Amino acid sequence: MSASAEPKAWDARETRAFVAVPGEHDDKYSRGVLTLATGSLEYPGAAVLSVEAACRTGVGMARYVGPPEPTRLVVARRPEVVVRPGATNAVVAGSGVVRETIDPSQLLVITEAIASRTPLVCDAGLLEAEFLERVRDAGTACVITPHAAELARVLSSLGESVSPLDVSRDPEGSSALIADRFGVVVLLKGSHTHIVGPDLGHGARFRAQVSTTNHWMATAGTGDVLAGILGALIATQHSRVREDLAALGGVAASAAWLHARAGELASAGGPLVALEVAQSVSRVVTEVLA
Repeated sequence: MSASAEPKAWDARETRAFVAVPGEHDDKYSRGVLTLATGSLEYPGAAVLSVEAACRTGVGMARYVGPPEPTRLVVARRPEVVVRPGATNAVVAGSGVVRETIDPSQLLVITEAIASRTPLVCDAGLLEAEFLERVRDAGTACVITPHAAELARVLSSLGESVSPLDVSRDPEGSSALIADRFGVVVLLKGSHTHIVGPDLGHGARFRAQVSTTNHWMATAGTGDVLAGILGALIATQHSRVREDLAALGGVAASAAWLHARAGELASAGGPLVALEVAQSVSRVVTEVLA
């Protein structure tokens, strides 16, 4: 399944429209509350990276829910984070999570988000057909953030004979299959990141692309950073994205653009680490708003 026209090349101007700027009457709640059910005993750093990125993107409040050790690391890095579940406008789940050993508190947050149709970012450990069917059946607004191998795995579980190389050869077509099957926006990560929404009728769907020549971004943890950025943008735009899949696609494309630009700043032409990308996000937001 290949698209007949080129996807929109997303840039700073489009991104600006999805960055919420607080006003004089805003408080931490009205600016958006994000819950992150990320990290695990096996991958505690994913919690730190996703939370750091979310805070740097401009969310009003970040909540973290997870096992004791990732929680300790998150609070040590970001003491302003609330480490208990509560009212929230969006949830990030799956980054650094091992499905078989997921913490019960994280599972509860995710289950409640699906039931209440709270907008959701689904990454890594939760990229499975069974989970996405629950999201679809509940009508929960959701962005999934696979790389090619993860998308191929989901497609294969549905009976499609697809390899990661097949996904790389037809990224939009592969993403559209999943978007239509589960009613989600797919953010397919790579040097050319493709954002594809489900068919909205008469063949219309959200389609955008964010490209980078900064291949230093192919390093551990940068996907966790992207999940945090995306969750923060969704939390600040939660009313807009709940019923509008095109707006949800725009938020996803904007997160991909902020992520790519933060990587350029962190790299400056050389090696980088994921935490440096997260730390650069607030500078990128400032650039976009200038």
